[in-house]
Amino acid sequence: MFGISPLGWLHTLGSLPAIPLAIYMFARYGRIAARTTAGAFYFISMLIGSLTVFLVAHQAASPIIGAVTLCLLLAGYGVGHVTALGRAARYLETIFLSLTAFLLMVPAVSETLRRVPDGNPFVTDLNSPILLGAQAALAVLLVVGLTVQMVRLRRQGSRPA
Repeated sequence: MFGISPLGWLHTLGSLPAIPLAIYMFARYGRIAARTTAGAFYFISMLIGSLTVFLVAHQAASPIIGAVTLCLLLAGYGVGHVTALGRAARYLETIFLSLTAFLLMVPAVSETLRRVPDGNPFVTDLNSPILLGAQAALAVLLVVGLTVQMVRLRRQGSRPA
């Protein structure tokens, strides 16, 4: 179904929970909250997705995206433990983890548009206006989302304790 191999299904179903988890955390916390239960499940799901992409990648950029996602994921979850960074750690954590969500969504949207509906997908060409528009929308969402998150973090940091 959808031309996905068993290993591809492992990759897809392993990384899929990260999408609703990210949406939940953006709505609840205004960012991906690493030290929450949802954050722990997000980490596991993203780890599965970023590691298995090397086994299923068809596009030349896929392993690069997987490696960058893995680095950002590890940096995002690790930077909060670097006390020397002070408040900057929270900003970096937010940026790194938001980028992981973006790097998950770009191939997820591309692959979905190129496979659905089964047998007659919405997009058959990587230069399709539909696909390019969807990717541009994700880029705009990233820029706006990061801006909002940085403003919220700044406001939280300036409040008296």
